[in-house]
Amino acid sequence: MALIRWFGESDPWRLMERQAEQAQREFQRLWGNLGMSQARSSLFPALNIYDDGESFIVRAEVPGVDPKNLDVSATGDTLTIRGKREIEPAGKECSYHRRERSGGEFRRAFSLPDSVDTSKVMAMVKDGILEVRLPRAEAAKQRKIQIQAS
Repeated sequence: MALIRWFGESDPWRLMERQAEQAQREFQRLWGNLGMSQARSSLFPALNIYDDGESFIVRAEVPGVDPKNLDVSATGDTLTIRGKREIEPAGKECSYHRRERSGGEFRRAFSLPDSVDTSKVMAMVKDGILEVRLPRAEAAKQRKIQIQAS
């Protein structure tokens, strides 16, 4: 069997690569970042969860969200963050050059590793960051067990 090398413009792999790049550019031109904005919106708000041993601390990015439009609820080991981000329209005489910010309602719910004391949960917003402190339920706190000598 003889191997044939392809060079230059007739290389089928280069042709397919160029066609794929062209299709991607055309999709981007027609639809913008539609796929990316949908992926981002499904993870809005972005958040981190910390555990300091006594409490879980959730910090969520909520830029442009009025605190009055936020709802935080905790039940057992589940935290739910709901809200609405309103984006003002550009105006009647304007057309978008790029549109990446999305608005509308959002909801994120997730389970925490342990139950929390829902009567002591606190939430505050500062500089576009929502911080929720969720103290562990007494039954979920780690306890040091004293070992007795026999």
